[in-house]
Amino acid sequence: MDLNREGGARRPEPPRSGEPLFACENISLDLGGREILRDISLSVGRGEVLGIIGPNGAGKTSLFEVLSGRMPPKSGRVLFKGRDVTRLALHERSRLGIGRTYQTPVVPEELTVGETLKAARQAYRPFLTRHHAEWGAELVRFHIDEERPTANLDTLDRRKLLLACLLMRRPPLILMDEPAAGLINSEVDEFDDLIRVLSKEMNVAIIIVEHRIELLDTIADRVMVMDAGEVISEGDLARVLADPKVHAAYFENVEEGTLEETQSHAA
Repeated sequence: MDLNREGGARRPEPPRSGEPLFACENISLDLGGREILRDISLSVGRGEVLGIIGPNGAGKTSLFEVLSGRMPPKSGRVLFKGRDVTRLALHERSRLGIGRTYQTPVVPEELTVGETLKAARQAYRPFLTRHHAEWGAELVRFHIDEERPTANLDTLDRRKLLLACLLMRRPPLILMDEPAAGLINSEVDEFDDLIRVLSKEMNVAIIIVEHRIELLDTIADRVMVMDAGEVISEGDLARVLADPKVHAAYFENVEEGTLEETQSHAA
């Protein structure tokens, strides 16, 4: 079905040539007197997948908190379609078309699958139809009875349900925080296929934080590496894996043979 023809689900016009869909400039963040992010800049265009990796505590999720609007930065700005959205809250950015998923797929366990999809359709105007919800569910291959309680869903189906709720409004940008967490290899392959469809067929821009290098190897156009709140390397995966700074910060506890195998796979 073609949602471009449905009210409230039209695909937005692309930005002017050469202008990224989404960017942040010189983002810094302090929490409790501690510097969490320092001078972070990034950009992503339509249909592009930007991967973000780094050791635990590097500031990846904190960056997503700023980019999504859950947390204001100390300094810097966030731009969407050329507009400064730095001071807009999470729900305001969501209505503009900035979607986000989380490490833990928290669903409303007091609701059924059908009630959850209905709540997403009616979360804000323009309200969407069941047609939109069915399209979103089909896109992520979510084939669960609407009467089933969401509390009974496994991790994969919880992720699929939340993505269906998000995708039915056709956001031009999605921030994905560790979408493969808690999934087995065959399930990760499903997300690999879905991300390819979103980025290459639907022209969605995706920024993804992910620890599974093999997933980023297949889907990411560029990779950015963070450590201690800073960007230490950026480029294609093979290039960043070969960067001595990345070795020191990200792979210092990885056995040499494993790292060499990963580099060979990325090349």
